[in-house]
Amino acid sequence: MKLTFHGAAREVTGSCHQVEVQDANGKTHQYLFDCGMFQGEHMCGSKNKDHFKFDPAMIEAVFVSHPHADHTGRLAKIVSEGFRGPIYMVEPCVGLSKLVLEDAHHIMKEEAEKCGSEMLYEMEDVNRAFEQVKAVSYHEHLQVAPGIVVMFHEAGHVLGSAYISIDAPADAYALAGREGKRLVYSGDIGNDNVPILPDTEPMSHADVVICESTYGHREHEPIEQRSRLLKEAIVHIIHDRGVLMIPAFSIERTQELLYEIDQLLQKDLKTKIPIFLDSPMAIRATELYRQYQNYLKFDAPLVAQPDRDFFSFPNLRETFSREESKTINDTTPPMIIIAGSGMMSGGRIMHHLRRYLPDHKNRLLIIGYVAKGTLGRRIYEGAKQVKIFGDDIPVHAHVSAIGAFSAHGDMNKLTRWLRPEDGKVPKKIFLVHGDPEAKEVFATHLRHTFGTEVVIPEYQSTYEA
Repeated sequence: MKLTFHGAAREVTGSCHQVEVQDANGKTHQYLFDCGMFQGEHMCGSKNKDHFKFDPAMIEAVFVSHPHADHTGRLAKIVSEGFRGPIYMVEPCVGLSKLVLEDAHHIMKEEAEKCGSEMLYEMEDVNRAFEQVKAVSYHEHLQVAPGIVVMFHEAGHVLGSAYISIDAPADAYALAGREGKRLVYSGDIGNDNVPILPDTEPMSHADVVICESTYGHREHEPIEQRSRLLKEAIVHIIHDRGVLMIPAFSIERTQELLYEIDQLLQKDLKTKIPIFLDSPMAIRATELYRQYQNYLKFDAPLVAQPDRDFFSFPNLRETFSREESKTINDTTPPMIIIAGSGMMSGGRIMHHLRRYLPDHKNRLLIIGYVAKGTLGRRIYEGAKQVKIFGDDIPVHAHVSAIGAFSAHGDMNKLTRWLRPEDGKVPKKIFLVHGDPEAKEVFATHLRHTFGTEVVIPEYQSTYEA
């Protein structure tokens, strides 16, 4: 096998990994794991705008791990540049991915008008891409070429997320005196004890692993602290009559947050303060979560809910249109606003940040990863003043973060996942999707723990697997 890393190499976003593998007849095939957007820069910025460093027409299939934009955001672009093969993803991932690409197109159109760049793709390309999508089930055997079998496994990251295995046939490798080989691509591996998702499925075996490393350098706080810290933030803004802003990714983080708030309001915290879900994409995504409840796992019985719905409660107000969103400005605090984007790099959260960051009575609660170069990272790292819509905005609001809400596994979780059930440590591990310092720490940890080869690939580099 040969692996080429066209994104998320020595950075977090832009996941796009090419694999060249021989079938049972010795013929070489080319596939992609994910085709994501580079985030932390404008969508019409340089890396997203660049042509692919491979011929899209030569790629025979794309295997998508989950719907987040940094894993799906360039699917329409690769189609616009000549890719005509199937795009495989787990069934719930289909609708969510379409939401992501439609939303990205909307934001990209606004940014293109500002920065004067050409669009990366048009809506016709989005529609064409989804004509090429083929929904699959977990553990379905996809024989994509003679002897080459691909399978999707539960990753526990978001609804419809998967890590993906590809088995190369023994016959092809016997030609070179080698046995067959299993490559596993992690996508994004979920956190422990996520209250609405199944657990990450253990790996049965793997020879080579491409593994994410977003939080490979740290450990999250204990899961039981999640509700306590969220409750404390809500109690504070009620006492101070302030505004609690929670930037949240529309897929998974928002639904998990709604679930936690629903449980708090039922069991522990009696309050009637308004809670605004101010994100059209999150509202649409939550509907898809309701539609695919059979893929979810709740830690409380659904039938115990009066409305049989963990994602809604009397305090919640969904502000879908811009006109509805503007009514938030007329609401007297205390209140909670949940809005995208999670990295604070766009979306409606920007308007709320500009309005409420200057007041010390207000609070900003960060519950997800914020990439370098984003407004969210600058605020998280303690900026006293930030620029929003051209204005200098002082940061007087209290800023805090809850790592236990992360949809990514930490060092402990990833290490456990990387030890296959057959007890044989992978011979080679490639670390992607992480800041350089996170990769270095995690690589050192894995070398000491497993005594195996760990590679931190360079952008656009090719390696023998």
